[in-house]
Amino acid sequence: MASERKKRSSKYVDQEYHDRPSYVNAKAAYRQIRKGKADGNKHALWVRKHVQEYLYIIGIFINQHCGKVCFVGLLLLSLCCVGLKSVKMETDVEKLWVEEGGRLEEELTYSKDHIGAGAGITNQILIQTPKSGNNILSKESLLQHRDALVKASQITVEMFDIKWRYTDICYLAQFPLSESSVLESMLVAILPCVIITPLDCFWEGSQALGPPNGIKGVHDYFKQLLWTNLNPMEIVGKLKNHYEGQTKKEMEALEKVFRDAGVTTGYQEKPCIDPKDYDCPATAPNKQSLNVPDFGAELTNGCYGFATKYMHWHEDLIVGGLRKNQTGHIVRAEALQSILLLLGEQHLYDKYSKDIKTANIDWTLEKARMILEEWHRKFTKEMNAFAKDDKPDNQYAFSMTSLMDIIKDFSDISVVRVTIGYVLMLFYAFIILLRWNNMVLSQSGIGIAGVLLVALSVAAGLGICSLLGIKFNASTTQIIPFLALGLGVNDMFLITHSYTENANKDNIPHKEQTAECLKRTGTTILLTSVSNMLAFFSAVIIPIPALRSFVIQAGILILFNLVSVIFIYPAICSIDLIRRKNKKCDIFCCFESYADNDVVIELQPHINDHNMMERSASPPPVYTPRTAYSPPPYSDLLAHDMITEMGAIGGPTQTTLAPSEGQFVTRCGSPIPGFDSATNSRQCLTDGENVTCKDKFAMLQKQCITMSLSSLVANKYAPFLQRTPVKVFTIVFLLVILVIGIWGTAQVKNGLDLTDVVPRDTSEYHFLEKQSKYFGFYNIYLVTKDLDYPNNQRLLREYHYAFQNVDKIIREENNELPTFWLDSFRSWLLGLQAAFDREYVNGTFSAKGWPKNASADTKLAYTLLVQTGDVDNSIDTDQITSVRLVSKEGIINPAAFYNYLTVWISNDALAYSYSMGEIRPETQTWPFDPDDFNLQVPKAKNIAYAQIPFYLSKLSNSDDILDVVLKIRQICDDFTSRGLLNYPVGVPFTFWEQYIQLRFYLMMALLCIMGVTFVVLSVTLMNPWMAGIIIVILTLILVELFGFMGIMGLKLSAIPAVILIVTVGMGVEFTVHLAVGFLSSIGTRDSRMAMALEHTFSPVFHGGISTFLGVIMLAGAEFDFIV
Repeated sequence: MASERKKRSSKYVDQEYHDRPSYVNAKAAYRQIRKGKADGNKHALWVRKHVQEYLYIIGIFINQHCGKVCFVGLLLLSLCCVGLKSVKMETDVEKLWVEEGGRLEEELTYSKDHIGAGAGITNQILIQTPKSGNNILSKESLLQHRDALVKASQITVEMFDIKWRYTDICYLAQFPLSESSVLESMLVAILPCVIITPLDCFWEGSQALGPPNGIKGVHDYFKQLLWTNLNPMEIVGKLKNHYEGQTKKEMEALEKVFRDAGVTTGYQEKPCIDPKDYDCPATAPNKQSLNVPDFGAELTNGCYGFATKYMHWHEDLIVGGLRKNQTGHIVRAEALQSILLLLGEQHLYDKYSKDIKTANIDWTLEKARMILEEWHRKFTKEMNAFAKDDKPDNQYAFSMTSLMDIIKDFSDISVVRVTIGYVLMLFYAFIILLRWNNMVLSQSGIGIAGVLLVALSVAAGLGICSLLGIKFNASTTQIIPFLALGLGVNDMFLITHSYTENANKDNIPHKEQTAECLKRTGTTILLTSVSNMLAFFSAVIIPIPALRSFVIQAGILILFNLVSVIFIYPAICSIDLIRRKNKKCDIFCCFESYADNDVVIELQPHINDHNMMERSASPPPVYTPRTAYSPPPYSDLLAHDMITEMGAIGGPTQTTLAPSEGQFVTRCGSPIPGFDSATNSRQCLTDGENVTCKDKFAMLQKQCITMSLSSLVANKYAPFLQRTPVKVFTIVFLLVILVIGIWGTAQVKNGLDLTDVVPRDTSEYHFLEKQSKYFGFYNIYLVTKDLDYPNNQRLLREYHYAFQNVDKIIREENNELPTFWLDSFRSWLLGLQAAFDREYVNGTFSAKGWPKNASADTKLAYTLLVQTGDVDNSIDTDQITSVRLVSKEGIINPAAFYNYLTVWISNDALAYSYSMGEIRPETQTWPFDPDDFNLQVPKAKNIAYAQIPFYLSKLSNSDDILDVVLKIRQICDDFTSRGLLNYPVGVPFTFWEQYIQLRFYLMMALLCIMGVTFVVLSVTLMNPWMAGIIIVILTLILVELFGFMGIMGLKLSAIPAVILIVTVGMGVEFTVHLAVGFLSSIGTRDSRMAMALEHTFSPVFHGGISTFLGVIMLAGAEFDFIV
């Protein structure tokens, strides 16, 4: 059976074979070249011959078992869709945008290993801007800000049957440890949460500090004591006078700690925003005058918290949109910002790991995280709802948890947009494939089936991606469904176009039309699909997890589309052939068509295809130019005989010009001419007969109905392009566009604002927009790793000082960088050394110990001076005069460095906590007792992790942020080369690190895909010259697109980088069809170009429109980086 079919198929030769031999039958063309009867690329024909043979065999099988192939194929695709149930969505921004295997991932892992996941401090930020006007420095605005902070401090959440208040999870100031229960209870009650706020310039800043129920358990006098009426030094003085003995000494020590930290009168001497407030203290400077303070003057140079030495909030941190007068005083501001510091999940877990509050709930790190996240959500919700219509200003609250929730919600596939996109594509396929004048030849049904098949293959591909463990993210769920649809429909249109051409040819047997269609189009479909897959897979070289997932999923989906189009869609076409044969209507296949009565006038005589089939295949014609055909004038047409013939397979009745000899022309569908198979009538038309306007209108109407893109190209577009002036203009225009593109590439800047990865029209989006506009605030940490810290103190201080050149770092009033943990450590030791020196000169001390009247600082200094740092011989009392805690050069005694560190962290806790040093491993607690002559001090372990905090401001755009990132990275790299292992941590480095190497990775990916595409095209086409031309065209497209980005101000980030890479694949999709059409045609260059356009323009055009329709739906995405 197969041999007979092969023998029969080799006998017929399509008329198109004479124009495009390798496209129609590469095997026959290859045989002619082997015999020396024709010239051509023998190697290319050999490759195409084998590909066509396999595709032809597949097509024959599909046609014979079309129903089975459809059923099995659709069943397998449906089974793959089951994988969608196990989709895993990744919304952690850090996991999405941090380079895999890069230094940033290594650095973040190092931090997590030493301080734990979720360690450190989190910022909950509140920004306030005026609803009208541009000045927020008013009494009403500041009081609204006060009310918002008070409300935030009262937020509680109930989880695990426990109420969690703001004070339970906030970051508290730390004071030295004490063994006195009285002092301990007082400190626990008095310590406020840390809030960075402009209200700290005023008495109202105390109203958000609490404590909620006042100070209890110390003295009856203190039961109603709040920070609104608390004068710390006054209270400590009263307690010192109230108690005797040991407690009095502890109060004296606490008084010194307060004094050293700048904890003096609290908020009692600060001006009141509303001096008429009943609770405004009498000590406020404007209480008596009742004058509203000059808010700008008070906010100039920033504000101070309750501990003035450590709590200085720079003005750039708390007020934005500033305008100052000539003296440097603020006269106007457009925004206020307050930052609530909360514990990270690791610190919250550690805080309550041994607390009675969590004794009965199986306390875990996960529960700590859940509590914090719930509080974050409630904070964002209540703060955003606080600024109602009756409030003068807008408020925008932000927490990372709410941001993650928003990204997660909007990362889900939008059913509405996907439905609209696919319905739009169905409608487009229905319209362009509909034959209004003949419902039998109409192809809307297979067009709709093709779109639905592509949709099913997209769902199946995503299901397989899910089963393979590839995580989904916003870029995949928002882009993939539309991009895959647009690319998948391209090949469907190509097969449909070829199917239309073949179905109208009577010389191709009905049973072989599917095989013939697949044989002719399958090669280019395979070539373009493989190129697209390689384009996506090559983008894996960009080491961004979100984009790697995206390109892998896109590549897999193209593979599924390829399999569906090669196997299942031809089976659908085979089923449609049965409908055509039975003359059933398109879509409504239960109804027969009445197309038998339609009349089509064909001006060209038919070739006797029946006789052609009886001949053996003739060699292709000589490569000579074709004479363009010109239809005869209508007057000549009237003088000829005409034959009216009924179509053979559901076709319309055709009226054909008879040859001049008067013989009848028969089609393959009617091998024996006669009235049994066709109705022939001789009509004699003479020149004398007049043509009425009605007849002309009927002809014009018929031309409009039968008009197609292919006919327009053949009759209008191709001849237009063949003109020499048009060619010259095209080349010149291309060169001009290329020059503009090259200029535009120089204008492209790197960047991706945070607002681009947040859905629009959300409170988080508006917050980030205002934050970037008015503050540009980010906190970063500089982490130092394993180092011989005792002997490299000078190097560490040089490292800290090097960041003086980074102008975006917020500085102190003296324009110096904020001190870090080593500076605070050294200052504390210098204070102890000074106290010891004073009393030692007076003869108070000796090598044997201290007298009872020695001060606590002197006793502690003595304890440190006798430390040797040698675990075997840890104490040497003879060295108290020969050893200094800190040398004249400012170097802490290296030998006992880690002994001193243990004592400092335990006894100067306030300084350590505000240094945010996070020294790891953690030291042992060692509270100093002046009455306990214990000289044994545990030695801390070698520091493996320590950090230096900085605040950045005025980073309003990506260029500024990237510039700071590069400067800081350069400093870090310089000191790493000097032996100080270090790295920066913070949001700017997490999100903008990708830009440092992005252009390099982009260039590598483009070179890779260009190289692979060149190899694939060269091997498949066996024509390196044409492959090179295609690569040049693709390069021009890339340059022009990249230049367009620069001209339009679009910034380069990971997403545009992937789009540039995908452009190569999409460019191949269109250029290869034309290239193959040109190579497979014979004749002059102009005629080959015309034939290539005529046969490929229609599917390429519809494929481009379908891709555009798929991509245009991305404009509805909520994420700017997708739009």
